[in-house]
Amino acid sequence: MVKGEAHPVKTLELRVLDGPNLYFTRPAIKLTLAVTPWLELAEARAQQLTQRAGFPTVNHPGLARSEQRRRYVARFAIHLTRALAAATGTHLATRGRPGPEPDQVVVAFPWRRQGAAEAFAGELAPLLDLFLDGRRSVVRATADIARRLDRIDPGPAPSVLHPTIPVISVTGTNGKTTTVRLVAHLARTAGRSVAYTTTDGVYRDEHLVEAGDYSGFGGAAMALAQTSIDLAVLETARGGILLRGIGTASNDVAVVTNVTADHLDQHGIRTLDQLAEVKATITRITRPDGWDVLNADDARVLAMRRQAAGRPWLFSLDPDHPALRTALAEGGRGISILDGALVVMSSRRQVHRLLPVEEVPVTLAGISRHNLSNAMAAAAAALGVEVPEDAVIEGLRTFVLDPERNPGRANVFELDGRVVVIDYAHNEDGLRGLVEICQGLRPRGGRVFLTFGAAGDRTNAILHRLGYTAARGPDRVAIAELHRYLRGRDPQDLIHRLQAGVVDGGKPAAPVFVNELDALEWMVSESAPNDVIAITALAQRPEIFSYLRDRGGTSAGPERVRALVTRARD
Repeated sequence: MVKGEAHPVKTLELRVLDGPNLYFTRPAIKLTLAVTPWLELAEARAQQLTQRAGFPTVNHPGLARSEQRRRYVARFAIHLTRALAAATGTHLATRGRPGPEPDQVVVAFPWRRQGAAEAFAGELAPLLDLFLDGRRSVVRATADIARRLDRIDPGPAPSVLHPTIPVISVTGTNGKTTTVRLVAHLARTAGRSVAYTTTDGVYRDEHLVEAGDYSGFGGAAMALAQTSIDLAVLETARGGILLRGIGTASNDVAVVTNVTADHLDQHGIRTLDQLAEVKATITRITRPDGWDVLNADDARVLAMRRQAAGRPWLFSLDPDHPALRTALAEGGRGISILDGALVVMSSRRQVHRLLPVEEVPVTLAGISRHNLSNAMAAAAAALGVEVPEDAVIEGLRTFVLDPERNPGRANVFELDGRVVVIDYAHNEDGLRGLVEICQGLRPRGGRVFLTFGAAGDRTNAILHRLGYTAARGPDRVAIAELHRYLRGRDPQDLIHRLQAGVVDGGKPAAPVFVNELDALEWMVSESAPNDVIAITALAQRPEIFSYLRDRGGTSAGPERVRALVTRARD
């Protein structure tokens, strides 16, 4: 194939990443290229053409359409990118990798002026296409392009913020919002003014500044624009990192809660390892004297230590975790549970007790391991930005999982002798945590009812596992449709895949309800006093809270939750 035949090299996406990102710790351009003609060349021809372009002979193209060929072409694209940069008088850091589809590669490089960077990126596909005929020299071709680029308006500089106050960034698959809210509460207990971002909005102390999903670049900017604040706590979601980058050039503490299967097959992320690489981005911009707070119980999170820029502060439910000992020996810190209490470890010989787990309401009297981990992560993050220890302890005692302070996250109600749990659980790991809470609240002879739903942009495998997980714990299970979250999927296909998981989990096909409120009404009518009802409230959280209150339901405070847990244990 030669230049001009059916499938030219072309630019599929030119994405401007305004902040630290998957590829670099500074703003970058991500270029996705369709390179079909280079993938289809005979091996000898590919070797010949790339050598003429100055690519080292030590590299071997591999067979046409092979994975080796795709990686070879990605490296060759980097070679041409550097050659073009040299022609413009620039020394440019460049990275490349196979793209999300079999005929694609990705090239990324940092930028300082947006207009110049976009113009430069726009020349790479034509340059790759040009060398398919093997007649042009690299020097002449890049010189011609350099002259064109020299006439381009450089454009604006990056807008990423360089914070002047401490910043805590929180990412992970589960527990981000709860951890952010808890850290903010601990800091406010110490008298600090805090701006924080979540998927629910941007907050200044206890006041909502702007509602909406602000877990990305824009949310960071809005939080740091608040005047006279002492601390910013930023929920940092995978989508924001991939689509625009992180909103701050650095953070003082990075928290990674976990990495589990969710949001796969989106934005080129196919595997858990790739997802972990995205989430690890926040640990690579931690200040050297800051802390990277990592979940040692999650192997992928623990592995982030290798490239983390800050000092390690690990948390684990196991006080004898080998990684804790290693981190302490290297001058890091740890936090764990020992003899029923949260403890901070600053060396292998020094263990400092904070408070009993049962006095931490977010743990639901100790029955929620997920929230135990969130509490440890939040405490470590707060201590990492020098929130006084007494304020951290008091804050842990006073942060309550109620609809006002942490809506939709393990909110416990009582209704006509039933316990009702409202939770955001939107993935497999979250469902397991919700079932664990229900089992911890169920008294002898009581049953567990669970209604769950799913967004349509999950993979088929994830949908099946959701149904399977939902079926394994409760006595009765139902499905609520989420029409606002279909995201292009056929609703019947979605229900079919969830039902298949439920059946494989050992339950009969679940009843299906048109919304969450109808499903809740069914569970209330089918259940009896002493039963536990749980629902994954995604679309109708306010309506569910109103329904419970209108029926005489009451929010269970920490003391009442402790009594319910004690009743279940007895």
